[in-house]
Amino acid sequence: MHPALSSDALAKLRQPRPYPAVSLVMPTHRREPDNAQDPVRLRNLLARAAKAVQEDPGVTRERRTDVLDQLERAVAEIDLAHAEDGLVIYAAPGEHQVWSVARTVPERVVLADTFLTRNLVAAQAAEQPYWALTVAADRVALWSGGPERAVEHTADGFPLTRSLEDPDAERKEQVGDLPSTFRDEDTRVFFRDAHQALRTVLASEPRPLYVIGEPPAVSLLEETGSLPQGTTVIHQGGLGQGPESAVRKAVEPLLAAHEAALTATVVAELDAARGRREYAGGLDEVWQAVKEGRIRLLAVEEHYRTVVRDYGDHLEPADSSDLDSRDDIVDEIVEQALETGAEVRFVRDDALVGAGHVAAVLRY
Repeated sequence: MHPALSSDALAKLRQPRPYPAVSLVMPTHRREPDNAQDPVRLRNLLARAAKAVQEDPGVTRERRTDVLDQLERAVAEIDLAHAEDGLVIYAAPGEHQVWSVARTVPERVVLADTFLTRNLVAAQAAEQPYWALTVAADRVALWSGGPERAVEHTADGFPLTRSLEDPDAERKEQVGDLPSTFRDEDTRVFFRDAHQALRTVLASEPRPLYVIGEPPAVSLLEETGSLPQGTTVIHQGGLGQGPESAVRKAVEPLLAAHEAALTATVVAELDAARGRREYAGGLDEVWQAVKEGRIRLLAVEEHYRTVVRDYGDHLEPADSSDLDSRDDIVDEIVEQALETGAEVRFVRDDALVGAGHVAAVLRY
């Protein structure tokens, strides 16, 4: 399964595919006993998808065989023992992909000429991802983090490693010319390489950055080159090798403080917009505004989901069993807001209870 989402990955997923591009979406569960239902639900969903492909008169025999094979390959890659809150499977002629997301998704099977990406888009926006750089004299690693996980970034030159053994150390010690690790020129070159690799990643995927390491290591990195404005330094060593749980533990208190400050800022912006009459509150008003491309800032409670029917000029609550219901309308709103250049912020649950759990600052 793909470990993390990125803007580049989402852009590639949204490109047209040869028909049929099959999207399977289903909720999953992290813990017992709920996760016992996941294998059964996955088998049933795969059977639905296979039936839809087999019975579609627009699918040639060659493509039918190809896509069904891709679906089987995708399912073989899934590890439900490490499931999160949602699973998204894509299969098209010649390709398949599997994504696990930390956000609940509705169960769906869709055949089209593009993949259904709205749930991935919303999941990425809700993750509010960050980078964590763990710095040591012999290893510099980059971690792609979110609220529920951190995954080591193993591209763009990361991780950088080297040996600390100096074959000439004995002679240098005899003549009193053995510098400390962080004054050694080889270490400086190593850190310059790490700084350049970091700049490359941040240029393509800017996010909040946390730098974790002993004070001498962090100081040398800062001497090597400036860090992005807003970078947070955590003076803690021993994390060059991780593990992922220790990296998350080091960052978690700062993430909680950042989330609280962000929620307060968003609520203040919404209040100010209400005074200027540049405000939309509640699902119906926000849905109309996002269709018109008027939203500048969209605020959504983190776990807000609802099922509705779309009557064109308004939405009404509906049951998920209703054939005309829209059970991922919140994800649709998030995707459309991002499409029109809006900023999207997920805030803690109940922060927007007086606004119907979703609200927006309008452009006009």
